[in-house]
Amino acid sequence: MIPDKLRTVNVTRYVTPLREGGSMPAIAEADDDFLYVLKFRGAGQGVKSLIAELVGCEIARILGFKVPEVVFALVDEAFGRTEADEEIQDLLRASQGLNLALHYLQGAKTFDPLVSPIEAKLASQIVWLDAFIMNVDRTVRNTNMLMWHQELWLIDQGASLYFHHSWNNWEQQALSPFPQIKNHVLLKQATELDAVSLAFTQLLTAEAIQSVIALIPEAWLLVDAPFGTAEEHRQAYRHFFETRLVHAGNFIKEAQNAR
Repeated sequence: MIPDKLRTVNVTRYVTPLREGGSMPAIAEADDDFLYVLKFRGAGQGVKSLIAELVGCEIARILGFKVPEVVFALVDEAFGRTEADEEIQDLLRASQGLNLALHYLQGAKTFDPLVSPIEAKLASQIVWLDAFIMNVDRTVRNTNMLMWHQELWLIDQGASLYFHHSWNNWEQQALSPFPQIKNHVLLKQATELDAVSLAFTQLLTAEAIQSVIALIPEAWLLVDAPFGTAEEHRQAYRHFFETRLVHAGNFIKEAQNAR
């Protein structure tokens, strides 16, 4: 189930950066005393990446996957002034206001398909999800999955929905077979795509999709958008997903051929 709204926390302490690169996520502590993986609006692809993360996580949750809790994270103007690293200071300054964070799964291990083989059904489910949301970043090089308490958890959907960075030909993109699925780390094991597609298309009702899109903050929708209003922007997302769902056979066939 998707909540009517996400919790909002105030970031109180920058703990450590997670990795190098354009997005520069970090482990941070919030005023609820939990640790989060903080995704910054001032990094990399900005709020577009946060929208992709939010939408990808909540669609995955509807489909029954293990996904860390997603929260909105407020970064105060004064936050990070004592940070010694100038690059991090610049990032925090550019990220004042509303950001996105995921509950930190302390002690989780990076998923390795050779160490933790998974069954064909689960592999097919993950491949279907990533083809649906057009996630280019679940590869052997970077699986973006964790093993936590002996269960598989999906993380980092921010590289999904790449069409929305420009919205060029987005209606055609909804019909895309998503050829990048050939690089998916679990594609070889995904032998049950037809059955999974039948089940998932029933779960992703128009109401479910609308509930996810409704979670996107209006302010994020107005950043570099080719639409006149936030509601028009939401309607475009809904139309994209509903069209993609109706034509799921396009990306299923592509994935089967790539296998």
